[in-house]
Amino acid sequence: MTLTFVALLILTALPLGVHLGFRAPRIRETGSPADHGLVHEDIWIPTVRGRRLYGWWLPADSAQGTLVVVHGWGSNAELMLPLGVPLRRAGLNLLLFDARNHGRSDADSFSSLPRFAEDLGAALIWLKHRHPRRSARVAVLGHSVGAGAALFAASRDRDIAAVISIAAFAHPAEVTARYLAPLHLPKWVTTLVIRYVEWVIGHRFDTIAPVRSIRQVACPVLLVHGQADTLVPVEDARRILAQAQGQGARLLEVPGAGHDSVERIEDHLDAMVAFLRETGVLGPGTAYPGSGWVAIRGPQVAMAKK
Repeated sequence: MTLTFVALLILTALPLGVHLGFRAPRIRETGSPADHGLVHEDIWIPTVRGRRLYGWWLPADSAQGTLVVVHGWGSNAELMLPLGVPLRRAGLNLLLFDARNHGRSDADSFSSLPRFAEDLGAALIWLKHRHPRRSARVAVLGHSVGAGAALFAASRDRDIAAVISIAAFAHPAEVTARYLAPLHLPKWVTTLVIRYVEWVIGHRFDTIAPVRSIRQVACPVLLVHGQADTLVPVEDARRILAQAQGQGARLLEVPGAGHDSVERIEDHLDAMVAFLRETGVLGPGTAYPGSGWVAIRGPQVAMAKK
């Protein structure tokens, strides 16, 4: 078998392999906020390409600040409830939704970080039109790809008052390379995959990388990352922090937490509440009561207690 034939075989199989290998698994909700004793409204949000997003609206009495929650790859709104529910009970309006190809939302040709950001933008438009008085201060909390989408959206939308980014990767090219590493592909094949994905999604990875987006984000950002994350190393969060241009970025490192360790992140929700209070999304106040971490002014770096 000649090298030319092998190359042709790879080029022929590349599109199918990329679309199958990078397709987001769909997990539909089996519960709802009602299981947590919270009143909510089932909603449908129009997004681009004529698609609709399924979501939940959880209003808080007289609250003007709202938190919009963006799940990660292959996740859904229900899987974000362990983080969302305590923040709703802290006094925030809460909006959760499923990105396209996820949960109960409409299907589309593919998923990507920019499309997550498009769906987030659609959710923000829906919120402003349907609940203008509850949109005085809007924060976004995202996980993984959803965190990258939150940073990408905030780099373009100055109406976003604050971002909580949980387990964001620094650069999608590096994530792609790590994903393909077990296949022991030649470097040129990995590069070809990256270029093909860029062509499909219509964006260069350098443009949408969180390590680049953070430079254009004007609002305060709280980066949260588990030190035991093997999918996206904590060093990614440190690199993102290092690129923050303003003084409103900080990092909370959680010992023992992996990429999906919601229960460990949940232990430090008080730090997130304090951050949202400081930014004015959740009323006045700048203290960090009982947060269990120490902040250093500048760009801020924090270490959660074990």
